[in-house]
Formats: sequence, C-alpha cells, structure tokens
Amino acid sequence: MISHVYVGIRDFDRAFAFYSKIMAGLGLTLKFCEASKAWAGWVAPASPRPIFVIGTPFDGHASEPGNGQMVALLAPNREAVRKSHATALALGATCEGPPGLRPHYHPDYYGAYFRDLDGNKLCVCCHDPEAAWWR
Repeated sequence: MISHVYVGIRDFDRAFAFYSKIMAGLGLTLKFCEASKAWAGWVAPASPRPIFVIGTPFDGHASEPGNGQMVALLAPNREAVRKSHATALALGATCEGPPGLRPHYHPDYYGAYFRDLDGNKLCVCCHDPEAAWWR
C-alpha cells in the first residue's frame, strides 16, 4: 500500500548520522545515499519497498514538521522499541512518549515516540506480544 515515506530534514549529514543508527537498530538496510542530492533511503532486508526516505525539500525552502503528522516504524520486538527510543534520545531527539504498552490501541501494542533533530514526530512500535522468557 505504501511506496515510500519522505521525511524532510535541514542538515543532511546530521540527519543521516541520526537515522543510520535508528535504522540499524531496527534491522533496516540502506538502499541508497546521495549526499550530493541530500537524500537517503532505507528498506527492510530483501524488500524493494516501502522505502523510508530522508531529504531536503525539493522546493528549496526549509523543512518544517507538520502538526498531526507522524511516521511509525515497525520494530521486530519490544526490545528494539526500547533501544531505538534510547538511541534517538542519546542522539538529541526529544521524547514524545516513553516505551510502553498502549492498550487503548490494542492489547499488544508497544510503542515509543520521539521527535527527530528537525522536529519530525516518529513512533517505533511492535504489535506482537512479549516473547515468553522460556523460549
């Protein structure tokens, strides 16, 4: 259903360093990076799409985060949610909601929210139940 998501950024090098660490923690791989064009994209391994893309706006104006807009990235498990959120905050993101269950969405929804270095709101979430400790 989704081909790609494009998140506007102001400083490519800074944003690329930030997102490279977040995406690595989620097991996503770099599909392309063109620093001269100030854009890069990540995908799930062996998947051509969807692509998560960062870049400067094509119209040449400064990137501005939208009110009510958010991109949610799927994590493979709850630990990846916790680690991604902690990584984002350590890299300068601001917390919009700590990792935890959000049962008002559904009983197993586990998510965390943050704003990137340019103010874009992101969520990292897992929809699966917590793995049993004996597995």
